Amino acid sequence: MNFKLTTAVSALTGMLMATAAIAETELTVYTAIEAEDLARYAERFNEVHPDITVNWVRDSTGVVTAKLLAERDNPQADVIWGLAATSLLLLKSEGILEPYAPEGVEKLNPKFVDKDTPPAWVGMDAWVAAVCYNTVEAEKQGLTMPTSWKDLTDPQYENKIIMPNPNSSGTGFLDVSSWLQMFGEDEGWAYMDALHNNIARYTHSGSKPCKLAAAGEIPIGISFAFRGAKSKAEGAPLEIIVPSEGVGWDMEATAIVAGTDDLEAAQKLVDFTITERAMEMYNVGYAVVAIDGIAQPVEHFPEGLGDAMIENDFEFAANNRGRILEEWQKRYDGKSEAE
Repeated sequence: MNFKLTTAVSALTGMLMATAAIAETELTVYTAIEAEDLARYAERFNEVHPDITVNWVRDSTGVVTAKLLAERDNPQADVIWGLAATSLLLLKSEGILEPYAPEGVEKLNPKFVDKDTPPAWVGMDAWVAAVCYNTVEAEKQGLTMPTSWKDLTDPQYENKIIMPNPNSSGTGFLDVSSWLQMFGEDEGWAYMDALHNNIARYTHSGSKPCKLAAAGEIPIGISFAFRGAKSKAEGAPLEIIVPSEGVGWDMEATAIVAGTDDLEAAQKLVDFTITERAMEMYNVGYAVVAIDGIAQPVEHFPEGLGDAMIENDFEFAANNRGRILEEWQKRYDGKSEAE
């Protein structure tokens, strides 16, 4: 082989090795995003950054949060993409997050950005509590439609309600946290005692109670509004009830895990998560996104839901999370479904 050919082959080999090295950049991403959405999210991201592979580790909010806390001294994740803001506030207080101001952060509604500079996390979208009520099953069983959270304690609903377990579901935790904020600690726990009498079981998924109500397996599912709207659009005989006392809400948010070995790639991912393109992607599954004016109207999404959203005290929810969950488990876990 002559010198020129040898040089050319060596140069080509070097280029291929460099390209392979770029293509092999991998990020381990912990998430509680609905499993059906993960492939779509990764595909959109890879259209912009084909050189970065996303390896998903998905579980419910409670499990992901506990995993990150357990790994604080030996982090395994690079990025958290899609976890409740209340969980990220807790992780921030434990020093688990790497502060970063992503490109375009100024476009986000301030409610969706951590207050520190630079922020420890940025929000993506929000989900709002609601009650899914199967009108056909309810009529068969002679039930009247509730209009408030307090109505759900009526004895007519005994074993007719399913809700998420707050230890595993972010939706379940926002329900419990909001009741304690709306009613006060003593009355809030008294309310949950009365509600517990009517609960058939607690699920480990926030969307499952509404899916079960949509399928007619239970008349009432405490879930979130978008899931109800989606099921109703698919033909389920649902009314999506916005309780008169107000509704809790939380947001999915993103953050970099402190100690990541791939900080530059992690920053690119977080940059992408707050782009308008990403917001349009979130709007497929959520009616409220972090950039105002992006979200398109959602068929059957209940009117007035935005006005019913409580002034959620995220600091209260995060700072008291452990205590609240421990108390809830002690009182009610006997009705939780098997994991």
